[in-house]
Amino acid sequence: MIEKRDFYINGQWVAPAAANDFQVINPSTEEPCAVISLGDAADTNAAVAAAKAALPGWMATPPAERIAMVEKLIEVYKTRTEDLAQAMSAEMGAPIDMARTQQVGAGIFHLINFVKAAKNFDFEAPLGDHAPSDRIIREAVGVAGLITPWNWPMNQITLKVGAAAVAGCTMVLKPSEQSPLNAMIFAEMMDEAGFPAGVFNLVNGDGVGVGSQLSGHPDVDMISFTGSTRAGTAISKNAADTLKKVHLELGGKGANVIFDDADEKAVKRGVLHMMNNTGQSCNAPSRMLVQKGIYDQAVETAAAVASAVTVGVASEEGRHIGPVVNELQFNKIQDLIQKGIDEGAKLVAGGTGRPDGVNQGFFVKPTVFADVNNQMIVAREEIFGPVLTMIPFETEEEAIEIANDTPYGLTNYVQTQDPARANRLARKLRSGMVEMNGQSRGAGAPFGGMKQSGNGREGGLFGLEDFLEIKAVGGWAAE
Repeated sequence: MIEKRDFYINGQWVAPAAANDFQVINPSTEEPCAVISLGDAADTNAAVAAAKAALPGWMATPPAERIAMVEKLIEVYKTRTEDLAQAMSAEMGAPIDMARTQQVGAGIFHLINFVKAAKNFDFEAPLGDHAPSDRIIREAVGVAGLITPWNWPMNQITLKVGAAAVAGCTMVLKPSEQSPLNAMIFAEMMDEAGFPAGVFNLVNGDGVGVGSQLSGHPDVDMISFTGSTRAGTAISKNAADTLKKVHLELGGKGANVIFDDADEKAVKRGVLHMMNNTGQSCNAPSRMLVQKGIYDQAVETAAAVASAVTVGVASEEGRHIGPVVNELQFNKIQDLIQKGIDEGAKLVAGGTGRPDGVNQGFFVKPTVFADVNNQMIVAREEIFGPVLTMIPFETEEEAIEIANDTPYGLTNYVQTQDPARANRLARKLRSGMVEMNGQSRGAGAPFGGMKQSGNGREGGLFGLEDFLEIKAVGGWAAE
C-alpha cells in the first residue's frame, strides 16, 4: 500500500495543515491501495495564494516559452507512463493494458495537440483593416481552479493543465479523491519539467471541502470542472457570488442511432464502445436506437456481444473490462438495473449481481436491455456502468425526437451509409459532438456539450480559448 500525504504547493511538497486521512480503495480487491490526506481551507488558501503570486510573472512569460515548458512536460511524461498506468489501474480499476494505451495515451495526445494549437495561435492580433490602430489581446483568465474526475483522470488533468499552462494561467488542481495517485505523479512531472513555483499546485480533497473552497474562493478567477451534472450545478451556485468564469464538462446519455442501412459492424461496435472503461464515460453511447427493420437482429447481436465481454481484475493483462470505481457506484448501478427489470425492459444480457464466480470487487455484469422506451428510468438517467439500453424506432424523424428527448447533450452517434441523412442528423441532433459510422473526432476537435451536459469546450484551439480573456485595445502605440 502506498502512503503519500503531501500536497504540491508553490513548487514544493508540503505537509497538509491538518491530519485528515482518506483511504483509496482498489476496486478490484476492495482493499486500500493508498492513504492520502484531504485538504482543508488552510491548504486551499495556501495553494491559491501561491498561484496568485505566480500569476503576473507567468502571464508575462512569452507564449513561446510557455509552449516550450509544455513540450518539456511531454518529454517527462514519456518517462512516467508505466507509473501512471499502474496508479490508474489500482485506484480506479482500468485494466492494465487499457490503462497503458487509452488512459495514459489520452494525456500525451492532448498535450501534443495543445502545443500544435498554441504555435499557430495569435495571442495578439489587429482588429481589422478598418481600425489599423486597434488590437485584440488574448490574455490569461487568471488563477484557475481545476477539479477533475476519477473515470478518465489523466485525460481530464491534461485537458485542463495543458490549456491553462499555454494560456498563461496559474492553477490549483484538485483531483478526485477516488483517483489521486496519478495526479501526484503528474505533479512530480510538472516539477521535473521546471514550471516556476506557484504556476501549478495540487491539493487533494473532496468536493464538499477543497472543491467548494476553490469554487467560492475570491482569488480564483475560473473553475474548470468535469464531473456529474449535480455537482456542476452546485459549483455554479457557489461560484456565482464571485462571478468567476465557470467551465463545466458534465454527464451524458448519448444516443447511437443505427439505421437499416448501417454497416454490418455497427451494432457490435456500439456495444463494445459502451462497455469500454466499464461504461464509465460521460460520452458513452448508452442508448442504442435501432430502426425496426433490423431491430430484432440487432438485439440478438448486442446480447451475444455483451455476453462475450469478459470481466476481470484490473491488474491482469488482457482485453477485459474491470470493476466500477467504488461501492457507491456499484450499488447505484445495481439499483438501476433492477429498476429496468421492474419497469418491464427486456433483459437480454447481464443483470444484477456480480459475474458468475466473482465474490469480491465492484464488478458489474455487462448488461443489455431491449424493448426500452425513452421514458423508462434506464433511458433517462446516466447509469455510468456497463449497461446498454436498446430502443426501436421507425422513421428518421422519430429517431431524432427520441435522441433529443433528454436533458443531456454531450455526444450522439449516427450509423448510416446515406450521406444526406448523415448531414441532416448532424445538424438536428442537440449535442456538442456527433460521430458518424465509428469515426472518432480528429486531433484538436472540441470536447463538450449542450444543455445539462455543460458549457465550454476542451482540447486543441477551442480548449485553449476557454482559458483566455479577450481585451480590446484602441489607439495602439506602435513599438
